[in-house]
Amino acid sequence: MVVEKPEHLQRRGGCWFASKHVQVHLGVDPEFAPARRAHPAFLVSSLAVLQRRLQDAGVKIVWDTQVSGHERFYAADPFGNRLEFMERIG
Repeated sequence: MVVEKPEHLQRRGGCWFASKHVQVHLGVDPEFAPARRAHPAFLVSSLAVLQRRLQDAGVKIVWDTQVSGHERFYAADPFGNRLEFMERIG
């Protein structure tokens, strides 16, 4: 759901979203360049389900090697930023 920003921050633009466990704040940068190396990682409960949903939406998935007991892949958001998705295994 969309969260209303505090009044003193509204003039900066962007928007905030929240769910039961996560809050995401998105800002606006007039000199934006996609982050292709620096990226957030999201721990998910089923990579297979997420993979199907993303691919059904036309998103390219790039699998990577396991790391610290996690399967993982990368995808890009609509603006070209790198996103990592991980699931614990074993």
